[in-house]
Amino acid sequence: MFGSEARPIRIAVVGAGPAGFYAVESLLKSDQHVRVDIFERLPNPFGLVRSGVAPDHQSIKGVTRIYDKLLADARVRFFGNVTIGREITHDELLAHYDQVVYAVGAQSDRKMGIPGEDLLGSVPATAFVGWYNGHPDYRSMQFDLNAERVVVIGNGNVAMDVTRILMAPVDELATTDMADHALDALRASQVKQVVMLGRRGPVQAAFTTPELKEFGELAAVDIILDPEDFMLDGDSQTQLANEKVAARNYDVMQEYLVRPLKGMQRSIHMQFLWSPVEILGAGGHVTGVVVERNRLVPDGNGGVKAEGTGERRTIACGIVMRSVGYRSVPIPGVPFDDRRGLIPNQAGRITERPDGALWPRSYVVGWAKRGPSGIIGTNKPDSVATVQSMKADWEALADRAAVSLPDVHPLLQTRCNVVVEYAGWQAIDAHEVAQGAAQQRPRVKVTEIAQMLEIAQTK
Repeated sequence: MFGSEARPIRIAVVGAGPAGFYAVESLLKSDQHVRVDIFERLPNPFGLVRSGVAPDHQSIKGVTRIYDKLLADARVRFFGNVTIGREITHDELLAHYDQVVYAVGAQSDRKMGIPGEDLLGSVPATAFVGWYNGHPDYRSMQFDLNAERVVVIGNGNVAMDVTRILMAPVDELATTDMADHALDALRASQVKQVVMLGRRGPVQAAFTTPELKEFGELAAVDIILDPEDFMLDGDSQTQLANEKVAARNYDVMQEYLVRPLKGMQRSIHMQFLWSPVEILGAGGHVTGVVVERNRLVPDGNGGVKAEGTGERRTIACGIVMRSVGYRSVPIPGVPFDDRRGLIPNQAGRITERPDGALWPRSYVVGWAKRGPSGIIGTNKPDSVATVQSMKADWEALADRAAVSLPDVHPLLQTRCNVVVEYAGWQAIDAHEVAQGAAQQRPRVKVTEIAQMLEIAQTK
């Protein structure tokens, strides 16, 4: 058995976002001697906390202080700018580690599957979020903000974020860590209205109450709702009576309904019980979206689902942003459930396929494990649960305690052009914070990988 007189148990964590760090934290609190190496394809850690949390939600980003302490732990190493499945295979990880944990999130968006979805101006909300947050994958994208109306499909927190960012005063955003290229584009924006579409009713909306209240705090923006959307069916009335978040949301929306409109130039129009059925275009670019009115019917599982009524109308717009769900991306050599868009598993143990045999010494946490649900903190109990499965398997690995595992570092040096270790990330972090201090901002992000690697090598 692994213990104080044997070598430490060696674990690889693939992905440096919240789920990965919560797994690391749980592993370090175990009774065993563990050594953890974190692999991240970008030069920087922190995943969606850095590139997904809205820049005007700086307090949420404070959780990175906990993650940074974990990176500084002598039992932990960080290897950034390393892509698993490209520079190193899954089998090679298994040859260097006793256990491998995937914390790769849900990097791709779900499509709506309607005509016109691939027109210019039809984009995933995740791309817009990555763009304004300075994610290297999206920094070069172009968003035509000359359109006066944008339609956002979905009513979860991501949809709320992109809507708020489009309507927020740019001078306020300029005090955050929003990417400079996004600030420049938003200053020139001609967007006057954002229409948010939800396929179900206001009671079934997925956003949280604080996000909803922020709409009402936006300067010089009218919030428009349609009274007919609030004529609740019996199932929705029951849900409203039984679910606290739905009730709080409903109360806030009732306040918006009775609030007099001030005739502001900018507005947010929240519409429920409408589904997009086609995106229209001219010259290859979005000009509008055809939507169908829905009614709610029982889904057979105690809830309700949207059913089209045949009533249709067209909303003219220049941009359509879809925020209808996310899915993980397959990793070469690792099982993947394409239907559900995640890594198949049982209690965090990876399986060959859904309900299939266990994959040796391989585990998964976070959205790649359970699908895209919950907030940042939701990942903590999820990761702890997977670590419990890992610990339960340590006894079965007892014969490996006498096996000397090769250090992965020499292999990384031969496979990767530049490996960003913790000191390299500290150099990037210090550079960004210093640039931000000069402008009275939290940081000014470096958004190009080449520049990040150059800074990292100055450590």
